[in-house]
Amino acid sequence: MNLLKIALLQTAPCQTQEENLEKGIQACKKAREMGADIALFPEMWNNGYRIYNRPFDEWKLEAVPADGDFINAFARAAKELQMAVGITFLEKYKNAPRNSFALFDRFGERKFVYAKVHTCDFDVEQNLTPGEDFYVTDLNTACGNVKTGAMICYDREFPESARILMLKGAELILVPNACPMEINRLSQLRARAYENMTAIATCNYPDTVPDCNGNSSVFDGAAYLPGLEHSRDTCILQADSSEGIFAAELDLDQLRRYRKTEVHGNAYRHPKKYGLLTETSIEKPFIRSDRRE
Repeated sequence: MNLLKIALLQTAPCQTQEENLEKGIQACKKAREMGADIALFPEMWNNGYRIYNRPFDEWKLEAVPADGDFINAFARAAKELQMAVGITFLEKYKNAPRNSFALFDRFGERKFVYAKVHTCDFDVEQNLTPGEDFYVTDLNTACGNVKTGAMICYDREFPESARILMLKGAELILVPNACPMEINRLSQLRARAYENMTAIATCNYPDTVPDCNGNSSVFDGAAYLPGLEHSRDTCILQADSSEGIFAAELDLDQLRRYRKTEVHGNAYRHPKKYGLLTETSIEKPFIRSDRRE
């Protein structure tokens, strides 16, 4: 079996960015000691997603550049540890910051910087600059290249996010998160993995962080296996609510065989019939005054 070990760093942030940097590097080292091939952080790690109940002019100063010291420290850690690292941050960007994710391979090479497309515009994230696209890369790991994409938290609630990543070839989708992972949100992840035949790994903050509850998870996306009469639960890891590093082994060979034979994903779609999905008009009851174009 070709087993890819994914470590979810379900850790609580500190009070300063410097402390978060040090704690984050130490978490990466612990993940590598556990044999991890990929380490994934929760959403906006550099400031602990502390953008609520604070003035915008205050927290926007915590934004860091995608090629700055904070992010480059994790590039060096990835290279030193020979482990891919997915680090999250409030990104310094033009007129307003972005909610971003940088992915480094085991050689410390930056594969992409993804900015959250579906910002929570019904709340404080309306002050952020949304991302423009979804990305998939060949991520070099000890298990070989793995086609890897990303989405962030609220992106999960739009099937189009994972669908586009699947269409771009993703086998694995990494999902930093910062909200309560209750049954409905977990069900969304299970559905995204099932309908796209992709593995989905999500890292959340523990329950010591306001409005979070741990429950980081990995879904392997393979619902039907030879020799099993019925479908199986694709959840191979669901953490508890506590702070810690939780790891799961993703069977890449199993996933790849499954994707070659099963009926989901892109096998039997009829995209020519989906024109309505690209219409931009919004009708009642979905009209919202705070929606931005």
